[in-house]
Amino acid sequence: MPFDTTIAALKSEYGDRCATSDAVRDHHANGEAYHAPVRPDAVLFPGSTEEVAQIMRICAAGNCPIVPYGTGTSLEGHVVPLRGGVSLDMSRMDAILAVHPEDLDAVVQPGVTRRRLNEDLRDTGLFFPVDPGADASMGGMAATRASGTNAVRYGTMRENVLAVEAVMADGQIIRAGTRARKSSAGYDLTKLLVGSEGTLGIITELTLRLYGQPEAVASGVCTFDSVKGAVDAVILTIQSGLPVARIEFLDELQIRAVNNYSKLSLAEKPTLFLEFHGTDASVAEQSERFGEIAAEFGGGAFDWATKAEDRNRLWRARHDAYYAVKALRPGSHGYVTDACVPISRLAEAILETKKDIAESGMLAPVVGHVGDGNFHLAILIDPQDRDELKAAEALAHRIAERALEMGGTVTGEHGVGMGKMKYMAAEHGHGYEIMRQIKRTLDPQNLLNPGKIVDLN
Repeated sequence: MPFDTTIAALKSEYGDRCATSDAVRDHHANGEAYHAPVRPDAVLFPGSTEEVAQIMRICAAGNCPIVPYGTGTSLEGHVVPLRGGVSLDMSRMDAILAVHPEDLDAVVQPGVTRRRLNEDLRDTGLFFPVDPGADASMGGMAATRASGTNAVRYGTMRENVLAVEAVMADGQIIRAGTRARKSSAGYDLTKLLVGSEGTLGIITELTLRLYGQPEAVASGVCTFDSVKGAVDAVILTIQSGLPVARIEFLDELQIRAVNNYSKLSLAEKPTLFLEFHGTDASVAEQSERFGEIAAEFGGGAFDWATKAEDRNRLWRARHDAYYAVKALRPGSHGYVTDACVPISRLAEAILETKKDIAESGMLAPVVGHVGDGNFHLAILIDPQDRDELKAAEALAHRIAERALEMGGTVTGEHGVGMGKMKYMAAEHGHGYEIMRQIKRTLDPQNLLNPGKIVDLN
């Protein structure tokens, strides 16, 4: 192995927490993506920020790459150790360090998962809203600037991380941001690290914004006769300023998949899943107003769920959409992609995408957080069929190009990783070179998750 000396030093320092078995290395060779796996030379399980800093210094001395690893749910190859080295598994740094109910914030280590945090917060009357579907870790969610079903009302990780502690490429520990709700003191290093995908620093602590649990919550399902009708209803809802908490689109094929997988009995039509938060009166008012908008665009009657268990079943079906899609073609692999466009172009973007899918002959349901213009495809392919892989790549490429043509972005929440790097120059222009300069300055040896977001070679 090219990093024998470094791995030996780490093994000496951390013993069994430096794992080199084939099984552990295979587990950390990829996330939930279509990219080819690459084994790390070793997997480290740190227990503190100080240990992460020491591991970073040892790796820097041996010119050994280091790739942070959360729960492995990323979709663009973020955790693939392309050049070997160390996979840094943060799962043992999973303490909730402090909750400040009066200030609506919490301080957590990066291995804390979304569900665990909200379970811990339940008795406080608070919750953390960012919900990407997978039970991802907070460190991974911050690193990829995740969002999800609640983003239309509560924002993404960018808006909900107040401060971070991070280990830089030279092993230095820094703190960026404070618990204050705003600051005009210097460059915003917090926002620089949030979304950097482990390429600029390793996040070891986060201060998160919390929200009060709403007095009343109502979820609903509304079917439409056409994709255009459903998406146009979403557009008018957002343009009208209706404070919907969640508004998700599932096309007819995705509905068939969730019916089969989650044992639902929804009509196989373009469908919106919605949720309203507030007081009893405000939720009733919001629901009534949306009903008027839906009717204007051919929406049917609502199927409402107000009991917690019914709402949870509904949203679990939405969160399991990827696995439901894969079940449509047993043995297939999901080539997953996403794009985000200005809300006024959303209907056009989805309709054109549906045409592309039909022309490609691929099985590819459309689902998305359409309240903020974001939609996703899981293109089902035989992982051994090169022709199907090429067809999926061509379909994803057309979606990315269209998003840029419409003034949007090639990824609304999955991140860049290595899968979307080829579009960065087109999306950012000269700004992409500025990103390279930042990477070179903060990580001159190119040790932190090399080959992701920007390629320095």
